[in-house]
Order: sequence, then structure tokens, then C-alpha cells
Amino acid sequence: QVQLVESGGGLVQAGGSLRLSCAASGGTFSKYAMGWFRQALGKGREFVATISWSGVRTYYADSVKGRFTISRDNAKNTVYLQMNSLKPEDTAVYYCAADTLARATMSRVDYNYWGQGTQVTVSS
Repeated sequence: QVQLVESGGGLVQAGGSLRLSCAASGGTFSKYAMGWFRQALGKGREFVATISWSGVRTYYADSVKGRFTISRDNAKNTVYLQMNSLKPEDTAVYYCAADTLARATMSRVDYNYWGQGTQVTVSS
């Protein structure tokens, strides 16, 4: 089994930055595609970013492209989401997810392990 624990969320002003971390244990992290999703109040869980097992391929939602960067450190079993130029509409619970089939897709149904989420609140 895989366990994922997010950290790094908080309250920031619009235009500020945060870096989220997701620590993984169990399984073979270095062979998993990893993704970040978010869920705002009253909305569904939406794709934010994904990264291939090697870190070579990354994909971003249009809403965050150019502002967010996903990265991973396989030696530390950790995936990161650097969030810059934050906007109030980025306010959500952010979830780390693992795809053990290493597909690196944008669909939440392709990820079979999820963290507990970390709250990001961006004030105007």
C-alpha cells in the first residue's frame, strides 16, 4: 500500500507563494506518476499538475500553467508543488495522488492513492 501526506498549505495574500510537499511511503515511489489535484468548497476535485515517474514529463491545468511547478525528488520519496502568483481562485484543499500504473494523466480516476489534503487559502 501507499501512504501520502501533504504539508505546506496555509493562508497567503494574493500574489504570494507557497510550496506544497507530499511525502510518500510504501510501494515503489520512483515508478509512480504523481499528481496534484484541488477541491474548492462546493466544487469537484480538479486536476492541477502531474509528473511522470522520471520527472521528464509534466502537465499542467491551463489555470495554473506558468504559475505552478511540479517536481519530485525520488531519493526523498517526495513530490512538490511550487505555487507562485497565487490568486484567490486558487483557494482549495490540495491533494497529492499517486498513479501506480505510471500513466501521468489529468484524470482523477487514474490515481489510486490519495493524501489527506492540505488547505490553501489565498486572500485578496
